[in-house]
Amino acid sequence: MAFSGFPLEAIQFYEELGADNSRVFWADNKQRFEQLVKAPMTELTEALDDFGPFKMFRPHNDLRFSKNKPPYKTHQGAFGELEGGSGYYMQFSAAGLMVGAGYYFMAKDQLERFRAAVVAEDTGEEIEALVADATQRRYTVAAIDELKTAPRGYDREHPRIELLRRKGLLLSKEFGSPKWLHTKQAEKRVRECWDGARDVCDWLDAHVGPSTEPPGDRPF
Repeated sequence: MAFSGFPLEAIQFYEELGADNSRVFWADNKQRFEQLVKAPMTELTEALDDFGPFKMFRPHNDLRFSKNKPPYKTHQGAFGELEGGSGYYMQFSAAGLMVGAGYYFMAKDQLERFRAAVVAEDTGEEIEALVADATQRRYTVAAIDELKTAPRGYDREHPRIELLRRKGLLLSKEFGSPKWLHTKQAEKRVRECWDGARDVCDWLDAHVGPSTEPPGDRPF
C-alpha cells in the first residue's frame, strides 16, 4: 500500500507503551504496533527509497549490557545510507516525528578526515558557513557525542573549535505531531528536510566519506 500518514492511534500506542513498558502489554498489543506503526513506517521508507536502502530498527531493546533499560523501545526508527556515506534517519514516537541527515557517528578514520577538512582554510570556512546557514533555517546540529576540550593535537583556541570537538555532524528537525503527520504530506516534509540538508551532506561525502574500518571495530 502507498504511504498515507501515521494514524493518530499510533501516538496513543506509544503513550500507552511509555506508561506500561512490559512484556504483558507488548504481547497484548503487538498487533497494534504492526498495524499502526510498523506498516506506515515501512510504506514511508518505500516512498523514500531514493534515500535508501533503509533499515528498520527492531522494537526490542538490547538488554545484554544494561539491566536498567525497558524491554521495548518507545520509538520506531529507520535509517538509510547513500553510497557517498551520508545517513538519513527518521523516528516516530509519542512526541511525533524527528528527521535527520548527515553523519551522526564518525569512526576514527572519518574523524581524522573531518578534522583535517575543518582545519583547512577553504573547506573549514565552507562547512562553518553551511552549518551556520542550516542553524538559521532551524535545523538542530547534533552528534553522538562531543569532546569537552580540543582533540589531541588541535589548538583549543581554533576559530572552528566547536566543529572540531564534535564526533559527528547531523542536521535534524523535531516536527512534533502536526495534522499533516497523519496524511501523505508527511513524506513531503521528510523529503524537504533531507533536501535542505543536502549541502552539508555533500560536503561530508566529499571530505569525509564512508569508514574503511572493519564493521566489528565500529561501536554501532
